[in-house]
Amino acid sequence: MRRFMTGAIPLFERASGHKVTIRFALTREMQAEIEAGAVFDMALLPRSAIEALVQSGKIAPGTPTDVVRSLVGLMVRAGSPEPDIGTVDEFIDLLRRAKSISYSIGPSGQYVGALLERLGLATEMKDKTVLAIGRPVGELIASGEAEIGMQQIIENQPVKGARLIGPLPEALGNFVPYTAAFPAGIADNAAARAFVKFLAAPEVVRIIRAKGMEPA
Repeated sequence: MRRFMTGAIPLFERASGHKVTIRFALTREMQAEIEAGAVFDMALLPRSAIEALVQSGKIAPGTPTDVVRSLVGLMVRAGSPEPDIGTVDEFIDLLRRAKSISYSIGPSGQYVGALLERLGLATEMKDKTVLAIGRPVGELIASGEAEIGMQQIIENQPVKGARLIGPLPEALGNFVPYTAAFPAGIADNAAARAFVKFLAAPEVVRIIRAKGMEPA
């Protein structure tokens, strides 16, 4: 979200006259802060985190709006043969043939973990999974710690030594949705609502796509 928001916010400030202050942090940190009573006008987090905050009464029901879809892609080490992942069957075959796989403990890792369960591969993959904790999956692929990796494409654009093959098969619902929402108990949030509406503007959509994501 940092690379997306640093492009979108100046456009909104010029168009609206509002000044935006933003804080970036890991999803689990932001969710914990909101649960602890942090004051904010708008949150932009993975949909699963927003839904949990609605359930706990920290986010106003009816306010969540999906903003972007961050595609989940597959990587191999640079110089390795390019595998075929155009179909679900090819993707499953690749996972079974791989000596080791990696994914994160963040939002995309939650998606991958649930996907492996859905495909009936969770038990089979367990012993050859190397979790990426505190660094991009691409770094584990580049170092040879894992043979193939899966993570949000935008997280691995800067990683050298890892080659992005492409998004996972579309039939698998290969994205993490990021959702904007407003805090419970705040009556006057017109500026924040205007900002969320602005995030669907054509000039912002161009930024979203340039950063390797898709508009919701």
